[in-house]
Amino acid sequence: MPNTYRDVGVAGQQDEEDFVDILEERRLSSDLGFALRTFSPQLHKGSPPCSSAELHRAVLESQYLRYVTKEVAMETGSCEQEVREEVCGILGEMSQNLQLRFIRLMAYMMTKVFKTVFSSIFVNVEGLNMLQQATQENPVILMPNHRSYIDFLVISYIMFSYDIPVPVIAAGIPLAGMKIVGEILRRSGAFFIRRAIGSDRLYWAVLSEYVRTVVRKGFAPLEFFVEGLRSRTLKSISPKLGMMHMVLEPFLKGEVYDITLVPISISYDRVLEESLLAHELLGVPKPRESTMGLLKASSVLQENYGSMHVNFGHPLSVRQLCEGKINRCQYNLTPRDLPQKPSADVQACVSWMAHLMVRIQEEGSRISPWSLMACLLLQTPATVLTEQGLLWHRLTEKTLWLRRLALDFGAHLNWPEQIPDSDVLLSTLALHRTVVHQKAGRVFLVWGGEPEGRHPVSPEEGVMRTAAAALMLVSYRNQSLHVFVRPALLATAMSVTKSTERGCFL
Repeated sequence: MPNTYRDVGVAGQQDEEDFVDILEERRLSSDLGFALRTFSPQLHKGSPPCSSAELHRAVLESQYLRYVTKEVAMETGSCEQEVREEVCGILGEMSQNLQLRFIRLMAYMMTKVFKTVFSSIFVNVEGLNMLQQATQENPVILMPNHRSYIDFLVISYIMFSYDIPVPVIAAGIPLAGMKIVGEILRRSGAFFIRRAIGSDRLYWAVLSEYVRTVVRKGFAPLEFFVEGLRSRTLKSISPKLGMMHMVLEPFLKGEVYDITLVPISISYDRVLEESLLAHELLGVPKPRESTMGLLKASSVLQENYGSMHVNFGHPLSVRQLCEGKINRCQYNLTPRDLPQKPSADVQACVSWMAHLMVRIQEEGSRISPWSLMACLLLQTPATVLTEQGLLWHRLTEKTLWLRRLALDFGAHLNWPEQIPDSDVLLSTLALHRTVVHQKAGRVFLVWGGEPEGRHPVSPEEGVMRTAAAALMLVSYRNQSLHVFVRPALLATAMSVTKSTERGCFL
């Protein structure tokens, strides 16, 4: 089966494609005026407008949930009314309550935050234009990669900025428990899913019917992370297929003519949670999501996190992707309202599409100079980085060589052409001063969290901080692994093959 844009007959994003900094205009105009401006998105033409309350009612009154409710009541020996009340409770905990005034509130707040922590947020206008057209024709599924807590916020922010319908977003249930913030997120389009569903048949039924109803009615674009969880290592994670099955089922059952999948690649110069992710990898427990924790993390606003690139990929038709791979006639043998286990060919096709989305996300990402530098710094023994340091001019030469290699392999780089290479690398080093620093023409891994050593730390704390810095290097290196892994596998195979047999690789 195909693995890339080119394999499915769709042109990928071109190197010359223009990206626009959406923060540039925000810095020159009123934040309040932006949030209160006229918002007039073009809605899905195939369905009449539907409110959150009407969506909620449609889910509760669905024949599918009525059937499952009776089944669960019979299996557990419970009263059907009790099971029905449990369904209402699950749906109330889960469902979003999208309201324009809260979208405006989020737009105002996010403008303040984004202008503070990011120098720029680049988006590809061509991809947004295609997305805007797609939202009018078929139900749209937005599928971004997941590297930071703010991924879903920035997608909604961009959609609002370009008068595209704001999506409903699958989010983790812990976010719903954050006082005030949880309710703002809910009214900005988030619906909340438990992390551990297990074999809870009733919860699965409510969730799947809710997702299918959103897609079937064309209520709004639906956004979810195909990887499931936020990647702590900044690598792509093997996709989770549960939500993928749910969003595709209306097409498989013939309830909608087609569904449009839009892969989105979000690339950061510097990830806001870089230190948190590194410490989690070292075994430090993840802090519980809370409003107080969010307020304590306000120190993030004092840092510079460089630029962000959001690349909206070419919309892909599920109908075209499934052509010749599955036989939908099997769904005609059972009433649509009854649960049906997908066949082996459907499961294989859904898995292929999920992996395809991840691969396209990788191909659409922008590799920063820091990712290339991290690749090279990790080739240096830790003792050299902490004690002797790596010669700056040597690191510069190798980084420029690796840049040329990455471009030859088809990578998209976030490398300003109008700025001298030396200045690009120096500014990159300054941006990541919490990981490495330069002194006397050499680059050192940060020891004890302070390059100058002004604040004494215990040996244990020093080791922990150095390990965290090393893991941050590893994570940023992982952002470019997809560029080199296939050529590396081929080179490895050729290096261990006898010269008389190498022709088999050509």
